[in-house]
Amino acid sequence: MTRILLTKIAAACVAVSAAGFAQAQENVLNLYSARHYQTDEQLYSNFTKQTGIKINRIEADDNALLERLKNEGKNSPADVILMVDAARLWRSQIDGLFQPVKSKVLDARIPANLRGKDDGKGSEWYGFSTRGRIIVYNKANVKPEDVATYESLADPKNKGKVCTRSGSHPYMLSMIGSMIERNGEAATEKWAQGVVNNFARPPRGGDTDQIKGVATGECGVAVANTYYYVRLLRSTKPEEKELMSKVGFVWPNQKTSGTHLNISGGGVAKNAPHREAAVKFLEYLASDEAQGYFADGNNEWPVVTSAVAKNPTLEEMGKFKAENVSIATIGKNQVAAQRILDRVGYK
Repeated sequence: MTRILLTKIAAACVAVSAAGFAQAQENVLNLYSARHYQTDEQLYSNFTKQTGIKINRIEADDNALLERLKNEGKNSPADVILMVDAARLWRSQIDGLFQPVKSKVLDARIPANLRGKDDGKGSEWYGFSTRGRIIVYNKANVKPEDVATYESLADPKNKGKVCTRSGSHPYMLSMIGSMIERNGEAATEKWAQGVVNNFARPPRGGDTDQIKGVATGECGVAVANTYYYVRLLRSTKPEEKELMSKVGFVWPNQKTSGTHLNISGGGVAKNAPHREAAVKFLEYLASDEAQGYFADGNNEWPVVTSAVAKNPTLEEMGKFKAENVSIATIGKNQVAAQRILDRVGYK
């Protein structure tokens, strides 16, 4: 009798332990993120406070994450994948790294043009914030009307003035991919050659480096994502305030196609071990709180129309006309964009 009782107690303990382990496992979210912004720390901690779900993060650039996910295959522990570029979201979708999600919350709050394909089973990814690619110019050396379009960067009048980051960076490839859609490959190659001819120096650094290069006079004009520009405008450092007093910006192509937009977004990984937690996280990113934080914390525009962006500096940049080119099209044009860059020597 004693042996039977002990066996029953042991079995009950195992059952309780297993239940506790399963619950602990469900309170974890493995996040693979190409977002590397320190300001996102509060975004993640708020989610944990609200749900009790702990976030384990792997952070790397888009290409490194894509390669890691492919290598891990079915054994990948990833629950959510976040990307910071439209073309990389498209690439992740094409490579089968996402699984469809049916969510009334996400479908109600995220605009249809900022979601991945939906074949009836749900969308494979959702966009959560946007950023524009603006033209920054030196007030002392360049007239804004001379750099009013992306196409003007190839104009001979801007010879020796243009700076960009590497043409092969996803931000640049996406912009060039949209140009291919608007203007065709031949015209885009001619443009790329003109930009190379107008370089003030070989491409290097990130968008912040381009803005600072314009401010110091090393460059006359550059392209940069809006959140880098606003981040510097909001800086309290005297040296950065001084730099920003020397630059201006234009919303490119306002009389034609509109300013190129890029998005940051993500989806549930194909083999997510914690699918329920993953969907909760995506729904949290679409909440007014999180959407407002994208604006205030990282100077991006929220995609949910009801969200209040409490970022006066971002708002002071004013309204603008945005281009209307599908993300799928931008993604499909990446290969052609890279071929063009290789042919013209745009490093």
